[in-house]
Amino acid sequence: MSTIISRRRFITFVAAAAGLPLLLKAGGAQARPVRWDGTALGAPASIQLYHSDEAQAHAAIAAGLGELRRLEAIFSVYRADSAISMLNRKGVLENAPADFINMLTRALSLARISDGVYDPTVQPLWQLYFSHFTASNPDPAGPAPRDLAAALALVDWRAVEVDAGRNRVSFARPGMGLTLNSGAQGYITDRVTDVLRAHGFDRMLVDMGEPRALSAKPDGSAWRIGIANPADPGSTVATLDVVDKCVSTSGGYGTLFDTAGAFTHLMNTRTGHTAPALLGVSVVADTGIVADGLSTAMLMAPVERRQAILKAAGGQKAIYVTPEGVVSTVEA
Repeated sequence: MSTIISRRRFITFVAAAAGLPLLLKAGGAQARPVRWDGTALGAPASIQLYHSDEAQAHAAIAAGLGELRRLEAIFSVYRADSAISMLNRKGVLENAPADFINMLTRALSLARISDGVYDPTVQPLWQLYFSHFTASNPDPAGPAPRDLAAALALVDWRAVEVDAGRNRVSFARPGMGLTLNSGAQGYITDRVTDVLRAHGFDRMLVDMGEPRALSAKPDGSAWRIGIANPADPGSTVATLDVVDKCVSTSGGYGTLFDTAGAFTHLMNTRTGHTAPALLGVSVVADTGIVADGLSTAMLMAPVERRQAILKAAGGQKAIYVTPEGVVSTVEA
């Protein structure tokens, strides 16, 4: 078995954003960083708050993690009982949760904006690659052309039928499948942020797969996010100062199907081929639901369409990083 299924992160948090012991006066008491680390939808996740009452911070984080668990029960393709898994099994989902309808509506809008470069119905293609490379002695050249053609025939965002009034989602063709992993992490980041704000916190860094900074740090400075070189994760090639923004990063290196790195988890929905392993893009937007998904679209989009897609989808900036460490930027 040659598959390398991993979620490698190529965003790093620099200086105080990484949890250095910064102490500030807050209402006569010292505000201390309180941090949680774990996973969300299979990816590394974290929450960082500042507060003088550590117990209050932990209570808020516990509430945020409750929201994370609720949303994972909707969006996780790794759970057989999730809403999305039931849709993929049955081809129809009755009484779809409002969060599912909201996230899927955004995903289909992004598919339309990108002319299908981003397509949430890519799951049959992903499953083909996964099954191929987890089989005994897989062909290193990848799936057979006829199998690729069969999987591609099931990839079509236009064949997803959403009836928001009846809370119903269905596929127009048997065998279709949906994944919202590229999008749901940002959505969950936003929802967890809302829970923490409801508990009285207004300065935080929430990362449920995509980091979102709310307000500045307690000393008034921006949260600093470093973007690493995909070919050298220990080397930061770009640094962003972020206040009230989310940064979402996509790259083929996130999941490799083979040891050579020739096949990755990001796929061209027209050809069935996968994205290069060592090209990455980070998208900056106001919220997670805008940034996430859009980074995948920007990675796969033709050069001449990048700016138009970024602007139409609500992004502000896209930063591309090559294996040589070359950084280029597209502005909306």
